[in-house]
Amino acid sequence: MSEPNHLSTIAGWREWASLPAIGVPWIKVKLDTGARTSALHAFDLEEFTRDGAEWVRFGVRPWQDSDEDAVVVETPVHDRRQVRSSSGHVTERIVVQLDLVLHARAVTAEVTLTNRDEMGFRMLVGREALRGSFLVDPGASFLGGRPPRPVRRQNRGRA
Repeated sequence: MSEPNHLSTIAGWREWASLPAIGVPWIKVKLDTGARTSALHAFDLEEFTRDGAEWVRFGVRPWQDSDEDAVVVETPVHDRRQVRSSSGHVTERIVVQLDLVLHARAVTAEVTLTNRDEMGFRMLVGREALRGSFLVDPGASFLGGRPPRPVRRQNRGRA
C-alpha cells in the first residue's frame, strides 16, 4: 500500500499547541473533527466597546487545575454563535479569532469562549482550524512533540 499523496500534517487526537499572540506558549489541546469551531476555556468575560467596535476581555488559564501563568486577553469580537455542547445544551457564545500554532504550522482559528473547567482539555481544536492543513490520526497522540518535562508537570499541577 502506498503513502497518500497530500500536503497535510498528520496529528494525533491530542497535541501540544501555542497561542503566541496572547502569550500562551504551551496548551494541551484536543483535536475534534466532530466540532466545527474551536473552543477555549475562558473566565471573567467582560464585553466592552473600543472605537465603536465590540471587544471582549477574558482570562485564560493554560494549565489544568492551576491559576499559574493565567493571562488576560483583550480582542475584538468576531461573531456570536449558537453552539450545541457535548451534553446537548445550546448556548450563545462569543467568537474571537486567534492564531494557533500546531506542529509548527500557524493557522488562524475561530474560537468560541466558554467555561471548560470540567473538561479534560483547556482547548478543543475544531475541523475548520484543521481543514486543509491537518489529518487527524485518532489512534495517535502528541505527534508534534512535547514540551519540556517541567512544562508537562506544570500542566498536571505538579510544578
